[in-house]
Amino acid sequence: MTFEDDTPLSKTQRKQEMQALQALGERIIALDPAVRARLPLSDDMLDAVEETARIRSHEGRRRHMQYVGKVMRKEDRAAIQAAFDEIDQEQVQRNAAFHRLEQLRDRLIEDDSALEPFIQAHPQVDRQMLRQLIRNARAERQREKPPASARKLFQLLRDTAGL
Repeated sequence: MTFEDDTPLSKTQRKQEMQALQALGERIIALDPAVRARLPLSDDMLDAVEETARIRSHEGRRRHMQYVGKVMRKEDRAAIQAAFDEIDQEQVQRNAAFHRLEQLRDRLIEDDSALEPFIQAHPQVDRQMLRQLIRNARAERQREKPPASARKLFQLLRDTAGL
């Protein structure tokens, strides 16, 4: 824990580094287990993460997070950060795909000419259900009803697109 010129880290710098490691540990603990499995974590770190779920007391959790920070010192932080970056990028791409589907749904509801290109791009779609949901969504908008059919239309588009 020294700089390039071999000067030792100050106490403040060491505390900041430990807090950063604890924050990274908190982020790992907060992940869904399926996502966490994609991270390159040691057995010690996995054990510490599993132990966190069993701790109920506030003070016990605080002390355990200090332990997690200590275990994080031995982890390959660059590899963990790279995995987090990849996960974050996938989330950004998924959100963009959902936004495109929302825009497509709105176009289908507002414009009849958007229907045929979608059907040609996805011939496996249930055309009758698609048209019915579009009609119902238009009627809901005109009557200012809750968008139940628009939600169902979005789900149909999502399932058809495979997202």
